[in-house]
Amino acid sequence: MTLARSLLLFAVAALAEIGGAWLIWQGVREHRGVLWIGAGVVALGLYGFVATLQPDASFGRILAAYGGIFVAGSLAWGILVDRFQPDRWDITGAVICLLGVAVIMYAPRG
Repeated sequence: MTLARSLLLFAVAALAEIGGAWLIWQGVREHRGVLWIGAGVVALGLYGFVATLQPDASFGRILAAYGGIFVAGSLAWGILVDRFQPDRWDITGAVICLLGVAVIMYAPRG
């Protein structure tokens, strides 16, 4: 259950951070306005709270592992929302990052 909870929290955090950054991008770069920017700021704040719910108590470990989630999640967001077509190197890099997440977060520790 702890592994499933941790993975779900990473997914929610990714949605909040990547979605928040995308909303700000849309507000500024695509001239959609302050409501988009404000929604992005709220989403980024939500990300900060979600990260604190991870079962592991180490801030550095959580944020380091989340970096790998962010890389893979950003590519997935690009595919789903912006119709971005990653190449094999994008995919390879994301897989490497996710392997790093698995080692950092879920390797057995004594």
